[in-house]
Amino acid sequence: MRQDRVSLLSSLAELLNPPPSDPAIVRALGRIAGLVDPLLPATPGFEKKLAEPIRHALAYCEQMVSQLPGPVDVSHPAFASDPLIHALFATANDVDEMLGRSQAVRDFLGEICSWESDHFYALLSACHEQKTRFGMSQRGELLHSDVPQTVLYFSSHTLIEPACQLEISLRGLRCKAFERLLDGFHADLEARRQQRQILRNDLASERSQLGMHSKAGGEEAYAAASRQLNTLDQQLQATADMLMPEQILNALCDYLQHPEKALALMPVSVAVDSLGIVQTASTDDLGVHTLNFQELTGRDGRLHLVMLARIDRNEAREAVDKVRDEQRRLTIL
Repeated sequence: MRQDRVSLLSSLAELLNPPPSDPAIVRALGRIAGLVDPLLPATPGFEKKLAEPIRHALAYCEQMVSQLPGPVDVSHPAFASDPLIHALFATANDVDEMLGRSQAVRDFLGEICSWESDHFYALLSACHEQKTRFGMSQRGELLHSDVPQTVLYFSSHTLIEPACQLEISLRGLRCKAFERLLDGFHADLEARRQQRQILRNDLASERSQLGMHSKAGGEEAYAAASRQLNTLDQQLQATADMLMPEQILNALCDYLQHPEKALALMPVSVAVDSLGIVQTASTDDLGVHTLNFQELTGRDGRLHLVMLARIDRNEAREAVDKVRDEQRRLTIL
């Protein structure tokens, strides 16, 4: 009788809160369980509350990926002809280094599908940085030394989601964007859990020292320690409340409704010369080029140039073989 009652209640629950029928939302719910908290799906209203925020976040990710510039050829010839590629890499050989050391490219070239075309697509990401240095500068016919100069350079080049078909690469990038949103929420959640543990440790330490304050400093010291203990207890309770499953679910819903706060593209325009030195936009120097690119910003505040790259398969294969050969020689030595 009890089992029949449980079955009836389960059936009523499914009628009142039917599971999402959209496959994309179902997959996203699975990613939330895997990337945020495996216990979260047991929270009442998990699927119903998240359905609309997930739909909104997925649409945002799709729109953001559609705004990526490119595809742009990334190759030796492009280094010589494209000012943006020239600024991205210090030398043409650095293009080979990036291709040869990319694990994503190595894995892709090891698949049969990599032979479908003589080129493939991927997202190229590079950390955008500017530093100030002192160098030579020419103004008219005069040379000036120790002039402060801002140098533009890029590091940590990464290739993501390589595929022969552009649409396949874009589909993978849309998934990656949503996963990065979830990673950001998970990082905030872990930071809050660490803060809870710190408060627990501080509270335990203050409680153990409460009697010592009374003996050492009398009633005044005891009262001050008691106030500190009460403050810590309130902070711990507030943090613990925020980590309750229902509160986490509500916070995640709000987070996914405002994905632009955690992940966004911003247009950047900067004028540089052939040495990567930033110039004023009003310069008439023929050797100065204005670079226009998109920059990805996240909750961590780091800035990354992102664009769709078109890469020659043979050039990538030669670069991978070259790096592997160098690694074998180092191993022998």
